[in-house]
Parts: sequence; structure tokens; C-alpha cells
Amino acid sequence: MAQFFRASKKAATQKVMTLTVTGCDHQGRGVARQDGKVWFIDGALKSETVKAEAYQNKSKFVEAKTVKVLDASQQRVQPFCADFERCGGCQLQHQHIDGQVADKQEAVAALFSKFCRLTELPWQTPILSDAQHYRRSARLACFHDKDSDTLQVGFREKGSKRIVPIHYCHVLTEPFADLASKIRDALNKHAQLKSVSHVQLSDADNGRFVLLRHLKTISVELKAQFEQQMGNDNWHFIWQGPKDELSELTYPLPEYRLEKLGLAFQYKLDNFVQVNAKVNEAMIEQALSWLNLSSNDLVLDLFSGIGNFSLAAAKCANEVIGVEGVQSSVAMATQNAHTNSVANAEFHCADLTQNLANAPWFKSNANVLILDPSRVGAEEILKQLPLKQFDRVLYVSCDPVTLARDSAVILAAKFELTRVGLMNMFPHTGHIESMALFQRR
Repeated sequence: MAQFFRASKKAATQKVMTLTVTGCDHQGRGVARQDGKVWFIDGALKSETVKAEAYQNKSKFVEAKTVKVLDASQQRVQPFCADFERCGGCQLQHQHIDGQVADKQEAVAALFSKFCRLTELPWQTPILSDAQHYRRSARLACFHDKDSDTLQVGFREKGSKRIVPIHYCHVLTEPFADLASKIRDALNKHAQLKSVSHVQLSDADNGRFVLLRHLKTISVELKAQFEQQMGNDNWHFIWQGPKDELSELTYPLPEYRLEKLGLAFQYKLDNFVQVNAKVNEAMIEQALSWLNLSSNDLVLDLFSGIGNFSLAAAKCANEVIGVEGVQSSVAMATQNAHTNSVANAEFHCADLTQNLANAPWFKSNANVLILDPSRVGAEEILKQLPLKQFDRVLYVSCDPVTLARDSAVILAAKFELTRVGLMNMFPHTGHIESMALFQRR
């Protein structure tokens, strides 16, 4: 049978429309409506009139980018980073920080209205962050351009795999702010060093840690020269070769401290830690204040990581059981409990998305539940837990959609939402972190 060539349809018609922005979504994009479709517009703010160019045209919505602002919002400000238009790290530098927080709170409220039919929320004062130099960990992308024989080092470009060769990052902590430029210059001085595929940064309370993953062998002499050229005291460089497993490498462990609670948390560079130290500490203090734990409470902390909430809760509660799906994090949590002399916390490894019938760690007298899941949320475990045995549920969320969805499950189990608050963990980005407290009716 004869086959005829058919030109493939483009993902979007490259049309430019003049639109009035009426709101924003939970990703920080402007929202407008035109010809029965919803437009989500990168770089547009509520109340603005903009020219927007579509790059994705679906049956019910259009994704677009701002190409010109015709009538600017009073919230619009000049971005402070020279690479903002290209770099994919930040999305909201064009908006005043107060407006960012207000819009994020409005987005959370809209999602609770949609999923839970709640129109009035018990908002608490948001936890705020320094607007710049707040990020203590990050990963720099690397790419060897064979045509120019140079190693590119920086962050990914918006909507692309290309690398933006940043010279100064205003959101990284100050010791790391100009590091990408320094590392790029140092790595490009020798062919072996150009095999570095990514650089991981962690600004800990006991030093600065730089992990360099390389795809080919690098001599000991070259590594020493690189480290000497960087010339920083109390910096630790960890080299992960093509056959090295990060979990098996030996290096001084980074740590962060919660001074008010007298706790110190060690971690490995493949463990998850909150990137904003100031917000993390305030978040834990708020959790303890809201829960008002006593020696009568048995706390079940799910998605417990390296013990961030568990060890703090153990300072007040009778007992804490932490459950985490990553074995290396469970090991670090257990170690952190030991080094902090916390004897009333225990940790278990379990996949919390699977069937948990007869889970050995579950105790029927646990009366406080803490949830700190990833962006996929906690729906699977919530459907399995006997929620009626808990009198308080604290949900720490990094995705407002799954928070609102999961809140509907908790509310249906005869709980009341008594407190909710925003935590601006990632200023100038569309990420929304929030905390919600539910109490039994």
C-alpha cells in the first residue's frame, strides 16, 4: 500500500496575543483567558497587559511567554541577576518579594477551595527567607563542547538542556556565589579535568563541600593542583570517578546545626537536606509550637529523612518513630540520634507507596502524625493508615497541589484544618512550601 508523507504538527502555533492577566497559578505564571482557553504566561504578573507568544497550544490551554509588557504591575521590579532571562534557576525575580509571597498564598488558597471546598483558611504568619544568598546546596551542570574544546559550567537554560555560563549567582550562599566561574576557569586548564560531568555544592556549618563527578580518570597530581588553585580554607573537595559509588566514598561528613534545640545533623552528599538553613530552623520551631508535644505523645514521622523533624520532636515527646524509604537516610538518622544522645527515637526503612499491612514499625498507640513527603504527596499512605487513632496531623508540603489533594483525605477522616502557613523556602522561584495542622474534631 502506498504511504504518503504527512508533515508533523508543530507543538504550538507561534502566535502573539495581547492579553490581560487576571491571576497567577501555583507555578508563578500569569493566567489569562482568550477565546475559551486559559493562557499560562511565563514572566507575566497579575493585572498586567502583555504581548504573549504561545509555545504550547493544547485543546483547553495555552502555554506562553511574555515578549512585551504593555501595562506593568506595581509589583514588577528589575531583576537583580544579569542571567535571569536565560537561567532556569529563578522564575520570579521580576516580581517584588512581598508580591511573590502573597501570590503563592493565594495559589494555595485556590487549591484548597478546589480540592477541599474550603474558602476561608486559618492562615498564620508566613516564614520568610533572606531574599538573596539563601541557598546552601546546589548542583552545577557541566558539558564538554567538543567544537570549542571547552567545559561549560553553570545552570540549565530555561526550557532547555543548554548551560548558562553564570559568573555570579545571587541565591547561592556567599561562599558559593562566584564559584561557578572559578571552577569553570580551573577545569578548563587541563584535558583530564574537562571530563567533570557535574559539580555538587553543600555549604555546611562545618565547612564547604564540593563534589566533582568525572567520567574519566584524573591524576592525583591534577586534583591537588585544582584544589590548590581554588585556595580556600576549610573547603573539602570530593572526587567521584567513573567507577565510584558516592555512598562508598570516604570524606568528612558535612553537618548542619539547630542551635536553639542543641542538635547537629550529619549527612552524606547523596542525602536530602533542606537548602534554606534559616527557613528550615524556623520551620522546625513552628512545627513544635503548633504540635505542642508532651511526654504523653507518641509521634509517627513519615518520610523522616535524616531525622530533621524526628529528633526535634523527640526533645518533647515520649517516643518518635521515623519511617523513610531511602536506606542511607535511615542510617544517617539512626547515627544522628546516637550522636545527639536521643534515646527515644527509632528509624525504619519502608517504601511508603506500597502495601503496608502488618508493618512492624506501626504502633496503634501513636497519636501524632507528621508527614513530610516529596512532591508526589502522601496519598497512598494516608489511604492505608487508621487516621482515626491520631489526634493531630502535621503536613509539611513542597507541592501545593498534592497538599490540597491529601488534605481532602484527612478532612474526610473527621479532622479540622486549624492552621496553615507558607514557608518561602525558595524566593524568586515558583516553588511553594507550606505547613498545615489538622486536629480531630
